[in-house]
Amino acid sequence: MAGIFKRVEKKYLLNDSQRKAFMERLEGRTEEDVYGKYSISNIYFDTADNELIRESLNKPVYKEKLRLRSYGTPKDGDKVFLEMKKKWKGVVYKRRVEFPYRVAMDYIEKGIYPKEYDCQILKEIDYMIKYHGLRPDTFLAYDRRAYVVSEDKNIRFTIDERIRSRKYDLRLSDGDKGKLLMDDDMSLLEIKAPGALPTWFVQIMSELGIFSTSFSKFGRVYQEGLEETNSYERSESLCLHHICLIPQET
Repeated sequence: MAGIFKRVEKKYLLNDSQRKAFMERLEGRTEEDVYGKYSISNIYFDTADNELIRESLNKPVYKEKLRLRSYGTPKDGDKVFLEMKKKWKGVVYKRRVEFPYRVAMDYIEKGIYPKEYDCQILKEIDYMIKYHGLRPDTFLAYDRRAYVVSEDKNIRFTIDERIRSRKYDLRLSDGDKGKLLMDDDMSLLEIKAPGALPTWFVQIMSELGIFSTSFSKFGRVYQEGLEETNSYERSESLCLHHICLIPQET
């Protein structure tokens, strides 16, 4: 099964008091979507030198990414989604293919093309993988609550908490363990809509001081990795410099 989605997505970082006040103000105007609360696990793909995320962080007019997603920790027969996301001038186009986890892993790890799920979207994903030389790079998971606006269920928003990542055990079946990316009292609000938000919705966010951000989960992991590498290199350089300054015994 394949799917195509087109929408505008905005992100907002919330502290605990903002999140609680936001949900209180929306009471009676929104409702949980059919999925309610659930956990999402993802494997993000990139090149050996992180070409995709480096380009994405430069905020180009066009950018793309690829991920394998599951809801919960999958077993061989559970369905997963291989998703290609493209963003052009603020509009997100998501194209995805659904198949069993075992089929996905045979394709990703062994290069066995799933002919029984062949379709135009899968062909595009296959071309993207081969053109860039993509491989599993980062695991990301989070606990999500999803809601819709009662008067217009095409407007959907989610709140992600306990966003965690790892650069090892890059299989969805390895569980959702990982290092937290944010403090416990922080969460990420994502609003997904086909067009403009209702005036009352925008007014509530403005009154609570909730403003959009360019936060990227995958980007945050990459940047933290760079900071750790730079810190280590500076530490090594200082140590070597210190050793050179120690007088040698004669």
